[in-house]
Amino acid sequence: MFRVLKRVVLGALVLGFSAGTAGAAEITLTVHHFLPPISNTHKNMLLPWAEKVMAESQGRLKIEIYPSMQLGGAPPQLANQARDGVVDIVWTLPGYTPGRFTKTEVFELPFMHTNAVTTNLALSEYVEKHGDEFRDYKVIALHVHPGNSFHSATSIKSIGDFKNTNIRTPTRTGAWLIEAMGATPIGAPVPKIPEMLSKGIVDDVMIPFEVALPLKVHELVDHHVLLDDPKYTRINTSVFMLVMNRKKYDSLPADLQKVIDQNSGKNIATWLGEIWDVAEAKGMEAALQSGEIVKLSPQETAKLRAVTEVPVTERWIEEIRQKGIDGAALVREARELLAKHAN
Repeated sequence: MFRVLKRVVLGALVLGFSAGTAGAAEITLTVHHFLPPISNTHKNMLLPWAEKVMAESQGRLKIEIYPSMQLGGAPPQLANQARDGVVDIVWTLPGYTPGRFTKTEVFELPFMHTNAVTTNLALSEYVEKHGDEFRDYKVIALHVHPGNSFHSATSIKSIGDFKNTNIRTPTRTGAWLIEAMGATPIGAPVPKIPEMLSKGIVDDVMIPFEVALPLKVHELVDHHVLLDDPKYTRINTSVFMLVMNRKKYDSLPADLQKVIDQNSGKNIATWLGEIWDVAEAKGMEAALQSGEIVKLSPQETAKLRAVTEVPVTERWIEEIRQKGIDGAALVREARELLAKHAN
């Protein structure tokens, strides 16, 4: 079992705020995540979100943010930390706890996602109807990044170049996709990526450029691969969750719950997508300075789609059918929502 620190650890990046002439905060909320303080998530998402919430609470809420797992545990434990009330809020991936948040996996299927804003808006509406898997949480946001690219130690010009390679992925649907490509999936949290690349444990990693930048992946590999397709430049994306312990949320006064609500769901979906798009561009710039960004040709992209989209989607549908869930209906609904919110 992990131990939660009772005091601010040396070097922890903690955020506190009091608005106007208000006195000491009535309630302190802790936020825990696995990325470093230089990451886009920490600097451009969690800090501004916390500042806005605290300001709108008139100083009654104080939010302390702990990056890099500073409160103990490992990234796959974050969902449990929030569920069990060990911390108040976490930012993590549903995919780090395979099999628990199966309904949101539909947005991670190959050739489903097009861009972050569209998918965020679709996700926000989707979870309003299919949020039963999050009953232990107050969902602040479900969102995605701009999409996974392949960052490779070797040149990739065709889907055949992926065969017999080891590719890091964070989710089980990503693992199925990699298997369909003829490669071997290696599951691991983001912080493990630099070590895995430097030691040759993996040949490629599937992450967006935004994540590659703080991990300095562009210094470890020279080849970054996109898809040459008018709609799908990325093969898939990953879903993230910013969630709060449900009992903690329920214990808040109604007016403070309202502050949280006003900074949740569809109210911040577009903003979150735009944040990731800006950070993605910076990551791509760094990759270009140290290596190459190439696109699989339209022909190779079509081959990749043929061997991944239908097989992985059908595998997912069958997998969750065994849990009594109509996956085919969820796929149709997700595609309809994505079309509705396309921008």
